This record gives sequence, structure tokens and C-alpha cells, in this order.
Amino acid sequence: MDAGVDRPISVLVDPTRLRIVRMMRAAPDGRVLVGRLAEALELRQPTVSHHMKALLDEGIVERMPEGRRVWYSIAPAFGERIDALLDEGAAPGERPDLDRITRDLSERFAGVLGPETVAKWVDDSFARLAADAPAPRLASRTAAFAAARLDALARSESPASDKPEVLFVCVHNAGRSQLAAAILRHLAGDRVVVRTAGSQPAAEVRQTVVSALDEIGVPLGGEFPKPLTDEAVRAADVVVTMGCGDACPIYPGRRYLDWELDDPHGRPLDEVRVIRDDIDRRVRGLLGELLAESSPVVSAKA
Repeated sequence: MDAGVDRPISVLVDPTRLRIVRMMRAAPDGRVLVGRLAEALELRQPTVSHHMKALLDEGIVERMPEGRRVWYSIAPAFGERIDALLDEGAAPGERPDLDRITRDLSERFAGVLGPETVAKWVDDSFARLAADAPAPRLASRTAAFAAARLDALARSESPASDKPEVLFVCVHNAGRSQLAAAILRHLAGDRVVVRTAGSQPAAEVRQTVVSALDEIGVPLGGEFPKPLTDEAVRAADVVVTMGCGDACPIYPGRRYLDWELDDPHGRPLDEVRVIRDDIDRRVRGLLGELLAESSPVVSAKA
């Protein structure tokens, strides 16, 4: 066996390279073309070729010319390590342990929400996330989505927090709303509660969005596209919509903003950066207003 196989796969720290090997693993015959990867990743072909070369140099992938086309696949020597690295939990179609998730969340919300309510929201969250296609990490995503909804429900029914809450909504919850939420979380820390949702959520956050955030030092964390729910809107103090039309319900006492922004879907990274910077300016302005509104008035003393 190549001694290099024993080295840490540090090259896969890059999220684009990690997604490339994930797509190889998911391909029916384990092979991919750079051109098709570029389309799926919404990146330019030279960018994908650069990442593929890095994978080739480490021996993680193999190059297989076939006429005028060149296919790439995971090198057999790295197969088991890649499988372990990309292991995403339950196999497609396998139902998560909803009883365990319900028990854990019932303990978390003890004294605030009853076990029956928790169970209802866990079941509904799983159904919403699994409705279109098997999602990666479905169990952990179900738990995270249900926890966020239960937290919003508790907040809307017994608003006791003095922290302002902002909900960003776009169509797929994979671009504009994720950019805005990540930047606001980064700037505000725990001073503002931030949520996102989509009227028609995608399966994953756009790779160009992840890259555009990463290059300015803003982490996306474990965020993923989530459906728009009633309790999220009711819990919010400010609801910011971005191209989702009339999908968002209207409740009195909330502030609604509609930001006209280009959709980053299908755009190259250079254009996504422009959208990101536009959102950054808007978010900074909104944060200044929120903090000014929530700050206690301190009388001057001689």
C-alpha cells in the first residue's frame, strides 16, 4: 500500500474538494467529468480543475482518459477512508430514531413545552425534511430543525427574551438568506437571535455561497435549507424577505422588510461576492437599528 495513504487527508479540509469526492462517491459508476462537476458546483471549469489537480497530487483520485474525455474517480487505496469521512449516518430510506430525538428534546424543553408538543414537532419536522428527497444527515437535521421550531414556538407563546429576533426568508434558503444570516450571526454574536427559511428549500446551501462566506472569515456552521414555518414568523421581530413573493404570512407587530437582491443561484463566484457585499451592507445597517432599539436608555449623571 502507498505510504501516503496513511497521511491525514488534509487536502479535503477545503469544502469544494470535499464536495467533489462526495459527488464521485455518489456517481452511479463512481466516475465524474470536470465539466459536469463545474455545472453542478456552479463554478468555472478552471476552478474545478485546480481542485482536481490537488486531489490528484495527493493520490486521492485517479485520472482515466477515454477518447477526448477524462474521467476521475476515487483511488481504491483511499476508498475506505473516504467512505468513513463522508459517512452521513442513516442509509437512504432508513428512518431516524425519532423517539430518541423526542426524548432528548423533551428534556431540553422540560417545563416549557410538553412531551406531546415536542413529539408533534419532531414528527412534522422529519416529514418536511424528508418530503422531496432523502437528505444527508437526516436524523441530525431533523433534531436541529425541530429544536429551532420548538424554540421559536416557546418564544412566540411566552416572549421573555430581550434579544431581537430576525428571520431571513428566500425561495431556496440556499443563497441570499443564508448569506444574510451568517453575516448577522458573525457580527451580532449572541445579541440577536437569527433564523432562516425558504418557501421552496433546496437540498444544500450553494457551494458558491459557502465559498463567498469563507473567504471573508464568516462560518456557515451546520446550517442547511429549512422550510418556512408559521411559528418561525410569529417568533420574529423582523422578517426580511428576498424574492419569495407572498409565501410569508403576515402577523401584526412584526416589522417586514423586502430586500431586492439578485439570486446567487447559477452565478459565478465573482458575482456572488457582489451580492454578498450588498447583503453585508444591509445587515450592518439592520444590526445598528436593532441594537439601538434594544439598548436601555441611560440618563446622564452630573
